[in-house]
Order: sequence, then C-alpha cells, then structure tokens
Amino acid sequence: MTSLPQASRPSSPRSWPVPAVTYEFRVEGHLDDHWSAWLGELTITRHHDGTSTLTGPVADQAQLHSLLARLRDIGATLLSVNAVPVASGR
Repeated sequence: MTSLPQASRPSSPRSWPVPAVTYEFRVEGHLDDHWSAWLGELTITRHHDGTSTLTGPVADQAQLHSLLARLRDIGATLLSVNAVPVASGR
C-alpha cells in the first residue's frame, strides 16, 4: 500500500474551529435546577404545561449524543430536540 504525499491527503474535518450550536431539548415533567450542572450547564425552563426545556450550546455530535444519553439515564421522556437558528446580524 502506498501512502499519499502530504499535500494530497484530505484535511481533517477538525482542522478548523467549529462554533457550538445552541440546542433546545424539551422533556416531559419539571426538572430541578440541580440537573443543569450534570447536563453540561444547560439552562432549564419549566413550562405551565408540565414540560421543561433545556437550552445551551453543544460543541459537536459527540456532546449531543452524550446529552441525549444523560437525559435517558435520568429517565426523562424526550419530547423534542431542536437546533436553535442563529440570529442574523444584518
């Protein structure tokens, strides 16, 4: 097997900084504030309909999957996951 010269190798997708994306996770029930630190400092908002929204930046797919696993681990029923659109500065 021959290796490609350095200039011909594809660059790693991690070779540039990727900004975190803000996500909203909506779950059934009211979560207590102490879960915020365990869930990566997400902001918890409790709603009158008996649900909670957790909002915060997610750096990459690995962190997203980790947060989903943690929500599963605490027995939270996930209702929705949404990436929050970036507001245009124009």
